[in-house]
Amino acid sequence: MKQILKITLIVIAFFAISNVAFSFNENMQGSSTGGAVKIGTAGSQFLKIPVGARGVGMGAYGAVTNDLSSIYWNPAGIADIKTIAADFSYTQWFASYSHDFAAVSTPLGPDYTLAVHFISLNSGDIQITSLEDPIGSGATYQVSDMDLGVTFAGYLTEQFSFGVTAKYINNSIYNVSSNGFAFDIGTMYNTGIYGIKVAFSIHNLGTETSYDGQGLRDLKKIQDASNQAPVDVAYVAYPYSYPLIFRAGISSEVFKQDEHKVIAAFDFTTFSDIPEQYAIGAEYTYSDFVSLRLGYQMSSGNQFGLSTGIGIKYEGDGFGGKFDYSINPTQDLGLINRFSIGLTF
Repeated sequence: MKQILKITLIVIAFFAISNVAFSFNENMQGSSTGGAVKIGTAGSQFLKIPVGARGVGMGAYGAVTNDLSSIYWNPAGIADIKTIAADFSYTQWFASYSHDFAAVSTPLGPDYTLAVHFISLNSGDIQITSLEDPIGSGATYQVSDMDLGVTFAGYLTEQFSFGVTAKYINNSIYNVSSNGFAFDIGTMYNTGIYGIKVAFSIHNLGTETSYDGQGLRDLKKIQDASNQAPVDVAYVAYPYSYPLIFRAGISSEVFKQDEHKVIAAFDFTTFSDIPEQYAIGAEYTYSDFVSLRLGYQMSSGNQFGLSTGIGIKYEGDGFGGKFDYSINPTQDLGLINRFSIGLTF
């Protein structure tokens, strides 16, 4: 009876906090003059692209994550990594863009873990054209976004873990760029009851930034008709903020018997610039070797819905490895493929 009451209180608390986050999102999107939505008001949109094929395959991963992809989903999950580990992920994004992730971690004693990561979104070479030269002369430029950071995570008690990430963010287009810093904070609580975990995290807490560079500078005459030499002028770019993300998640081992295990999860995610999202997912694992995953995202105007994936895990003497793959059909933009490789030593 006490266990049932405890689970009920946890679920009530989870949905209460989710409701507060929903109200926060509504206030962020509305205005006092009529409720105009704030879509397009945040920059560095690559920070919202998920990392890791396992989490994407499940769809909901905030309260499940326990590998280096936790850097995106919930930094508290890093606390579960007790060995030296490395993780690499590649995503075929839209319009020939590539999204890459790399991270390594090392334990700091029995209770704490330190990790560093690198995330990039790159367009590849884009040909420079103009109205006068629509074919182009062969010169190219790139659009590139980068996130470089460090995460510290650990257990404050046997059931409660936390994680904090500090990251440097760079956005560049041709010969202009912007730079800034942001922080992520996450917590996770393992109830110890039927494998139920509850997690909360907030991402991209930072100040505003703006673009600067040679592309925003020019030589202009003060008066076109004058004989004066042109002077240096600079265009002032409008500042923008990073997309603030709040994620609440709950997961449970709904079935575990012999070599079979099923994990179910639910995530509620709210953003500062787009409508909130709900996600459900499940993972079936056989003999701790092969896993099948299925997830679904629910959100108005969201290109993504169904997701699925597969994972293979190997544990040897002093070495472990895993390979994960996920696929996302979109409404209008084709398939998104992700590949992840994880190593432990």
